[in-house]
Amino acid sequence: MNATRRGLLAAPALMLPAAAQEAPPIRIVVPFPPGTPPDVLCRLLAQRWAEAEGWRAMVDNRPGAIGTVGAAEVLRQPADGLTLMAVTTPQAAAAALLPDARQDLLRDFTPVARLSRGYNVLVVNPAVPAHSLAELTALIRAAPDQLNFPSPGYGTPAHLIGELYLSRAGLRAQHVPYQQFPQAIAELLNGTSQFMFVTTLPVLEPIAAGRLRALAVTAPRRLASLPNVPTAAEAGLPGIELEDWVGLVARSGTPPAAIARLHAATERALADPAMTEGFRRLGVEPVAGSTASFGDFMANTVQMWTSVIQERGIRVPR
Repeated sequence: MNATRRGLLAAPALMLPAAAQEAPPIRIVVPFPPGTPPDVLCRLLAQRWAEAEGWRAMVDNRPGAIGTVGAAEVLRQPADGLTLMAVTTPQAAAAALLPDARQDLLRDFTPVARLSRGYNVLVVNPAVPAHSLAELTALIRAAPDQLNFPSPGYGTPAHLIGELYLSRAGLRAQHVPYQQFPQAIAELLNGTSQFMFVTTLPVLEPIAAGRLRALAVTAPRRLASLPNVPTAAEAGLPGIELEDWVGLVARSGTPPAAIARLHAATERALADPAMTEGFRRLGVEPVAGSTASFGDFMANTVQMWTSVIQERGIRVPR
């Protein structure tokens, strides 16, 4: 890991200059551990808010239970625009995976702004005799339930995109969830697991070194960081062009004026070249757009993953 990325991951909760200490701080609840993409992106945003808007902002990590621990904390706070939550794929799947949690992303929260988009790459351990998506598909089809794919937990993109791939191709393989991302990658690298859909940045070095083999990306076009790797559609399996994404929401009932103010400040931050560069170093790009368009995106994402979860009969063990 390079020094710049270490610095980003180690960034503390951020505060504003002393002159504005009287204003109440904005708290961004991140339902994932420190160092994960939502955490780092929110720290970059808090930094920019401090510099450009004069706002105090801090990141509060509340990981656990597919994002529902953090969501419960936000729902205990007033709907005043001072407590926000970072959202991504797991929260879009949480209601379908954990119906007893009685949380609903679309009912209980209102969109503020989308922050980023990125993509995943399908990789295999080099010991797997597959050099293309078609070869991997044939291998899994010939040995139902014999191959497995790891993930950092239920509801993560690695889990859900893997399930979507199996569904689209009519395959059966075993999902192996771990508590942390490094554990899942380690099992892939040592050959305990065979294939995985994973965000690009952490695997670029193992791919270049031949420790992993890249077969396809989930992007609509080839990625600049992996120009020789075809898209899934090019490789013969359309329908898994999917984005990794991060956004911000507030509790439902937050005044529209507060949402508008937060959205405008976020859009200004995302347009800043320093923010763009910080996002690029994480393998993602900033995404501008209205709160309504982000709300539509979340609704479509929830619908899609709910359908996949129901179709696959996915259950989170108790």
